[in-house]
Amino acid sequence: MKKKNNGKKRVITTAIVLIILMVGIGFLFIPLFNNLKFGLDLQGGFEILYKASSIDGSKMTQEKLTATYKTLSKRIDSLGVSEPEIIIEGNDKIRVKLAGVKNPEEARSQLSTVATLSFRDTEDNLLMTSDVLRAGGAKIGQDSAGNPAVALSVKDKDKFYEVTSEISKKDNNQIVIWLDYNDLRDSYEKEESLCGTSESNCLSAATVSQGFASDVIIQGSFTQEEVSNLVDLINSGSLPSKLTEISSKTVGASFGEKTLSTTLVAGIIAIVAIALILIIVYHFAGFVSAISMFIYTFLVFAVFWVVGGVLTLPGIAALVLGIGMAVDSNVITFARIREELLKGKSLSTAFKEGSKSSFSAIIDSNITTLIVAIIMFMLGESSIKGFATMLIITVIVTMFTMVFLTRSLLKIFVKTDYFNDKTKLFINIKKDDIPDVSKNEEVKPNRFSSVNFLKNRYVYLGLSLLIILVGCIFLGVKGFNLSIDYKTGSDITVVTDNKISKAQLMNDLDELKLKSTNITISDDEVSIRIDNALDGEKVKEVNSYFEDKYDAKVNIGVVSNIVQKELVKNAILSVLIALLGIIIYISIRFKFSYAVGGTLALIHDVLIMFSVFAIFRLEVSSMFIAAVLAIIGYSINDTIVSFDRIRENIKNSDNKKMSEEKLEDITTRSIQETFSRTIYTTITTLLPVVVLIILGSSGIFTFNIAMLVGLISGTYSSIFIATVFFLIIEKKNIGKDVKKKRVYKDSLEEKKVKGVNC
Repeated sequence: MKKKNNGKKRVITTAIVLIILMVGIGFLFIPLFNNLKFGLDLQGGFEILYKASSIDGSKMTQEKLTATYKTLSKRIDSLGVSEPEIIIEGNDKIRVKLAGVKNPEEARSQLSTVATLSFRDTEDNLLMTSDVLRAGGAKIGQDSAGNPAVALSVKDKDKFYEVTSEISKKDNNQIVIWLDYNDLRDSYEKEESLCGTSESNCLSAATVSQGFASDVIIQGSFTQEEVSNLVDLINSGSLPSKLTEISSKTVGASFGEKTLSTTLVAGIIAIVAIALILIIVYHFAGFVSAISMFIYTFLVFAVFWVVGGVLTLPGIAALVLGIGMAVDSNVITFARIREELLKGKSLSTAFKEGSKSSFSAIIDSNITTLIVAIIMFMLGESSIKGFATMLIITVIVTMFTMVFLTRSLLKIFVKTDYFNDKTKLFINIKKDDIPDVSKNEEVKPNRFSSVNFLKNRYVYLGLSLLIILVGCIFLGVKGFNLSIDYKTGSDITVVTDNKISKAQLMNDLDELKLKSTNITISDDEVSIRIDNALDGEKVKEVNSYFEDKYDAKVNIGVVSNIVQKELVKNAILSVLIALLGIIIYISIRFKFSYAVGGTLALIHDVLIMFSVFAIFRLEVSSMFIAAVLAIIGYSINDTIVSFDRIRENIKNSDNKKMSEEKLEDITTRSIQETFSRTIYTTITTLLPVVVLIILGSSGIFTFNIAMLVGLISGTYSSIFIATVFFLIIEKKNIGKDVKKKRVYKDSLEEKKVKGVNC
């Protein structure tokens, strides 16, 4: 009795400590969240994508691109933006994100007027670019008469000598120095008399009598202030590159704030709902898992803050999705512990064996998700990178909190011996359901042992083929409803409390001289699609028009043909590489028949998602591709749990007497044994997605719809597609000699960690 009371005291004391820890973390959570950097979709701002090209027509090198990057950094500093993002994408593109910028048009103007210095002859032919000058080498100087002038430091003296020598031999032996020369506007013949004044981009025209390789003085009728400004301008913009805007996005501050608040509310509701489900299904073990989930969420934000990540709307979606997937690690472990208990083992033995047997499935499922996340990060653009970054962090933190931490906490409680005869309280297994093996009591059959999941397998395959066939017909007739991510044009989102009719909008667009291809009106939001890419001035005009007329919050996205082609290429490449990576990993960890079955299930999920979007004309955007990739990671995660059990049951059977009937029985039994876990995992992962669909921002609505379809399809394919194709292939291998050089171990050897599994 005394030992029992001591165990009870230890349980209560430890539980109180955990609750206090949760409260402490709760107080830390608010300042941590407030110190995170938010993307422009959550606080408003301006995003622009430039294509960089050399003004002299030469190849754009990495050196020139880096120099352009540095120049833009200096320009942005002058705008007073605290946390700008400048990202080099590919070989010739630079993306600039200015979250919280107050005046997007001022930012666009200042960024796009980067000064470019060039040396030309009197007929305006280009002689040299600012490549010949040292970066930041402009200084305030004086001419021979003591007047203010600009001193330029020459870097490529050989080139400078060659050009000046050639010019010195001409009749018109002058080198004209231009700032931001425009061949449609500027001409030395027209501006000769203005050269050197503030009224012309012609800075100086120097007579060259011989070749020289010394530094240069730009002199003219400059004041001291004009020289100072000119020096700053040249140092921040003396680049051999030209920037062309190819896409942009403007988000109003109030628009971003609304998005943040609605998404956070949805996330909190989802987390609380998942915690309640865990406690209802697994009782005390679920309570411990809920605490781990709370700590997990805090640590994800903490790691994100440490690495300097910028939290975006897709990032929050990845976090909420990650929570559902992270809980799966606990569900797998709890399912195994319950199975061991139902075999008649003690709680301590069941905990030890269950933790050990679940380890390989958890490792494999998380690694496959990590593979997909890394591919998304490497090939994705902008918002997809944000999603991938958060997904990578969630996978890493999952392994610590939902595996190491949960197991450590549960072991502390198991060791108190308080729950030895309270398995119902501990993990929702009735004491009467645990057989007494010493009395030869029989193990109760699995609750799904009478369900033959594979009996109608060809009917399930036929159903999938029918959906895909209908999707292909709709795709062939109507095509996809492509967003501007994959179709050149502009998207205008107007959020207002004022009621706007379609007729009003048509009049508005006529007034703005725009033609819309699609208008969608919901309760308080209007979406307008324009086929052409609006330029900076038109974006400003449209934004002001709707703000003033309807007191609206306006969000405008613009994508050019260049971006569209790049996104399509990266989307296809991402999906193909993700599939290839998973095939290779499963082939190594399992065997080729598992890899084929798993991969065909993934292709099935992708085709089902595309079919549903084609049938219901849902919008296909870059975030849809992120959803496809996320589902590839999730679906293979689910499939691996089934495969892990099949592999284990095959190993424990008499492999020498394997027959087609026996293999089918083992596969069916494996599905029966893992079905409860599959249902619980699907519910905990679907729940946050459903909450985000109902309460979340419209900015990720189609993403969440894609996730909903993909999660249902992924669960379905793990049971009825992957295992069916595995059976078809593996039946052909029955009777064949097993190659000795390959040994299919049950799993990775679990490292013995004191306090966790030993």
